[in-house]
Amino acid sequence: MFYRLGILLLFFSNLVFAQQNQDFRDVKEHFDRQRNLITNEFKNRLADLPANEVAEMQQQFIEFMVKLDSVQNSTLTRALIKVKNEEDLQKIYKAPVQDIRQQQQPVSAVEKTPEYPGGINNLRTQIADLFYFDSDTSDKILKTNVTFLVEKDGYISNVFAEGDNLNFNRQAMIAVYLLPEKFTPATVNGTAVRYMYRLPLTMNFE
Repeated sequence: MFYRLGILLLFFSNLVFAQQNQDFRDVKEHFDRQRNLITNEFKNRLADLPANEVAEMQQQFIEFMVKLDSVQNSTLTRALIKVKNEEDLQKIYKAPVQDIRQQQQPVSAVEKTPEYPGGINNLRTQIADLFYFDSDTSDKILKTNVTFLVEKDGYISNVFAEGDNLNFNRQAMIAVYLLPEKFTPATVNGTAVRYMYRLPLTMNFE
């Protein structure tokens, strides 16, 4: 009975982590579709405009896209709040554990650390491409330390970002949750294990 219950809890846990990642991808895919539709509509309108009105229409397009980016980010922020609440609930229903950030497998025990498709450089590039930051700040260089669990199935969960700029931290967490591919999980004795991944991030906004 307890064995079956354990399997069900493990299955449910993995399903939740996969769904959390999907929540962010669903938002991005929705807004990507909207951008494609709007871009095509603007192109059709531009084709019918006299030359002296093209520049104004192009400026309107740029302003509209900036607003759409802002709406998307607000939606992603709500998704982040939802996911963090779900993760907190997961901790309540599981057996008490230490702070999630302390769940690092001993380095000596890990045969292979998690790997992202294309390596660390591709990971950083994808995060930079997914990053949204429009906050006014005097700091031109912003830093944060991101930690997250790479689950046994390669999905990520429990993303934390710790840095001086709270908005930058939030956007870093969203960008990590938006990553389009799974990790290859860490292994101990040939078995996949949870692993706390640490990723320092620095961005120059000059």
